Amino acid sequence: MQADKESIVRLLRTARGQMDGVLKMVEEDRYCMDISNQLLAIQSVLKKANREILHAHMNSCVKQAFEEGDGQKKIDEILNLLDKISK
Repeated sequence: MQADKESIVRLLRTARGQMDGVLKMVEEDRYCMDISNQLLAIQSVLKKANREILHAHMNSCVKQAFEEGDGQKKIDEILNLLDKISK
């Protein structure tokens, strides 16, 4: 992985901590909207981590594949991922 590992680990740990908090909120029967807002915050952190990973992938793995004449495979991988995101 070419992304800034420290940044990704920090983001994922943040999401994990938030998830633990949401689980506690559910167990304590907290207000639905508060739980939902926290879930949106978790999604935001995960999206940011994924975006950083994908940016690094594009700037390293995809770039290298094109330089080596094998770019179509990387394009197909990205298109498949985009299909998953849009579902």
